[in-house]
Amino acid sequence: MGCVSIVAYMGGIQVLGIIPTTIIKGNFARKTVGEELRVPTMQDKVWKMLDNSNAFITLPGRIGTLEEIFQIASWVQLNIHHKSIGLLNVNGFFNKLLSFLDHSREKNFIPHSERQIFISASTTKEMIDKLEDFVYESDPVAAQIDWSKESNSKKCKLDLSLHL
Repeated sequence: MGCVSIVAYMGGIQVLGIIPTTIIKGNFARKTVGEELRVPTMQDKVWKMLDNSNAFITLPGRIGTLEEIFQIASWVQLNIHHKSIGLLNVNGFFNKLLSFLDHSREKNFIPHSERQIFISASTTKEMIDKLEDFVYESDPVAAQIDWSKESNSKKCKLDLSLHL
């Protein structure tokens, strides 16, 4: 992440580093270029990434990278957002993951609305073009989920009576 952010920053791109304080305290973080936003937890990091982005571009990475992209992808299913996830498929790194997603789609484990958010490209130019052209096709079931505070604050009556 550090090299990418430095190159982007030097190219005039706005860079926002969102870093959990535990990582900073443990000296696991390098110096941030651009703006730095410290958050208490990894979960807060993902929420802030969601709040501050139009899409996500994923580079080959470790298990934490996969965890974050699947967490973000699962939020499409829950109608929390409709942002795309770009997989920068350098040297075919994500080929098997993409095959797995296609297989899951073919077997009806994931709907088209969830598979479509994963966009693959082998170059940054191709990735940006695909992200700019992306139009989300809503899932009719997910579209019914309402995360507004008004909807979530309604009290439900729970019947706990026992009928013998």
